[in-house]
Amino acid sequence: MASALATFQDAFARALLAADPAADAAAGIGALAAQPGFAVYRNTVMKGCIDALQANYPAVARLVGEEWFRAAAAVFVREALPAQPTLLDYGAGFAEFLSSFAPAAELPYLADVARLDRRWSEAHIAADAPLLDAAALAALAPEAMSHRRLRLHPAARWLWRDELPVFSIWSRNRAGDADLGDLAWHGEGALLTRPRDEVLHGPLCAAGAAFLDACARGEVLRDAVTAALDTDGQADLAVLTDQLLQAGAFSALEPIDHEEPLS
Repeated sequence: MASALATFQDAFARALLAADPAADAAAGIGALAAQPGFAVYRNTVMKGCIDALQANYPAVARLVGEEWFRAAAAVFVREALPAQPTLLDYGAGFAEFLSSFAPAAELPYLADVARLDRRWSEAHIAADAPLLDAAALAALAPEAMSHRRLRLHPAARWLWRDELPVFSIWSRNRAGDADLGDLAWHGEGALLTRPRDEVLHGPLCAAGAAFLDACARGEVLRDAVTAALDTDGQADLAVLTDQLLQAGAFSALEPIDHEEPLS
């Protein structure tokens, strides 16, 4: 059974976002919510959450404009108050919210732009880890590919879309350029990493996304290569792996079956 304090806290949180907090608040909160000072607190909480979303989703905000963004953010905030004290990580479900938000229906790429903004934040706050030495992968014998798997760096994030130029749309708006008039409308992917102190981003091909997906599932290197070639039989695996290594997508080459680790 919830404690009296927990019940009070839940009712207080609901009253912060209620259309009529004094009327909707649970017993013990109504009188508090009716006080003028409570309205000031409500406005401060709402503004703080909206400001945090705008800071965490800058490409989305530039695409739709500040007025549209803040109106949509207000709807989201009423459905999802922060669960953590820090607002740097706030808005994990914003992309999914936008994907079903009726006013965004004419912008089919908007939710994916939000997903890339979110991946940037995740890469930014991810744990530090060493980078895989490219020489360790280059020295791997072909027969060992069935007994090694690549451990992804904690900051590695990626996204692929078959029909939308998501990387170009996102990267342009992230950099402050909202002009999409000259875009070629075809599938694109994005890779975000943070090998050292700064989040890096660049384009990613479909084969690269399939390769990383396989690594994320814990598949051995041979199966990850197969997944990449099944996606694009013309993919240059040497160029692809070099791109991923240089970007800092991996932290280690791991054995399976109780072998000693390589790094």
